[in-house]
Amino acid sequence: MENKIIGSKIAEARKKMNLSQAQLAKLLFISPQAVGKWERGESFPDIITFARMAKTLGVDLNYFSDNFRSDTIGEASDQLLQKPATGLSSEKQKKRLRWDMSRGNWVDADFSGLKNLHEKFSSSNMKNCKFVGSELSGLLLKSNNVDRCDFSGSDISKSHIKSSNLAGNLFKNCLLTEAEFSGSNIEKCDFSGANLNGTVFSKTFIYGCDFTGSDLTGVVVKSGGFSGMARKSADSAKNTVVDAVWNRSSFIFSQVADIVFTGNLEECSFESCVFTRVTFQNVTLINTFFKNNNLKRIRFIDCKADRMTYEFLKNGKADLSGITLV
Repeated sequence: MENKIIGSKIAEARKKMNLSQAQLAKLLFISPQAVGKWERGESFPDIITFARMAKTLGVDLNYFSDNFRSDTIGEASDQLLQKPATGLSSEKQKKRLRWDMSRGNWVDADFSGLKNLHEKFSSSNMKNCKFVGSELSGLLLKSNNVDRCDFSGSDISKSHIKSSNLAGNLFKNCLLTEAEFSGSNIEKCDFSGANLNGTVFSKTFIYGCDFTGSDLTGVVVKSGGFSGMARKSADSAKNTVVDAVWNRSSFIFSQVADIVFTGNLEECSFESCVFTRVTFQNVTLINTFFKNNNLKRIRFIDCKADRMTYEFLKNGKADLSGITLV
């Protein structure tokens, strides 16, 4: 969009809020001259200032695009940006929170603390963005490319990430319970300390990710892959699962490769999987089901197993020399 069109919309919203250029500049911690240049079309704000200005003027980011609806302008905001608005009707509050960031190209933006995105972030390209401590429960990401973004400490529970590419992202200490990843690629992401209870990875390939200290209880990996990097290279990364909790997790029709499992596995299942360079080290296996006729490629080092799990492994022709009965 041309700078003059953006400038006229900034001026229109500012006047409806009964703010002077100087007052708006003060709320945005910038100079009045900068606001004047925006409104004359001589320049325009960066994306971080855009987001702050939208909140200050009581509009969403779509206001600055062609599909803006004039009824999104709210009543006057408080004098300071950090102070939440009060006295607004529930309908006006909903309008103030109506973000739609789909089909965007977001680079180096800081959206930390963002809320209520839900289905409003699809078909976007995001690179080096921050979403630290955000409330993104129920988020739908469809056909997105997410590269080196930071979601640390965010609530992404019950979200659906579909047909997307995720590379080098931080999901440290995130709440990902009952989330679903389908038809996606996840490469070199950090899930350390995350809670993934009941998360489903369907037709999704997970390469070189870090699950150190994460809770993977009830995770399902179905018709996908959980392995080191697909390509052969000197810097091939492996999924790290040190001190992870795998209780009641399932791997179904999946490729499991270049993995070292440690800790305890209880009531887990590996059904019709292909194993390549997989090691169980110092693992206690309880009620864990292996349905596979060829488990010879799995290494067991200093492991323990109950009788039922031991018999499953024996039937699959696994090398039992590194396993003792509990």
